[in-house]
Amino acid sequence: MYQKGEDLYYRPNVFPLKIAPLRERKEDIPFLATYFTEALVEKLGRPKTRLTRAGIEVLQNYDWPGNIRELQNMIERAVIVARGGALHFDLPLNNSDLTPPEPKAIQEEEPEYLTEPELRRRERENIFIVLRKTNWKIKGADGAAELLGIKPTTLISRIIKLGLKRPVSKNPT
Repeated sequence: MYQKGEDLYYRPNVFPLKIAPLRERKEDIPFLATYFTEALVEKLGRPKTRLTRAGIEVLQNYDWPGNIRELQNMIERAVIVARGGALHFDLPLNNSDLTPPEPKAIQEEEPEYLTEPELRRRERENIFIVLRKTNWKIKGADGAAELLGIKPTTLISRIIKLGLKRPVSKNPT
């Protein structure tokens, strides 16, 4: 006859379940991440935190070799470190991130590298596009900082450094 520990091991094998790994179910990540965040905030007594779109994209772009347990541990770490507000995730690069990008079409003659002024110009354009999209809302849910995946204070300092100014409305009222 089985010992108690052995019995517990064999019982689940009566009807084994095959579940696809998390890397094949990326659409489940927002739900799981939200669930784990809310549960851990309550369990650990931490200040209310939230997942951002940028944070969810970071989570969905990772392959999760440790499956749901690894996701849960990553969120627990982020909740512990966070002081309220948006959660931030530092995940290692996937192997797919290490592959070189596809070569551009020959017609699109782009330089092999970007100079510092070109990098600043592109960063400035990108930030301006996001600010315009959010109607210059910097902080909070659906703010520019959240969409860019950076802290609002970082975005504000970049706006000042890059000399970005909100356009004046041309509609006289």
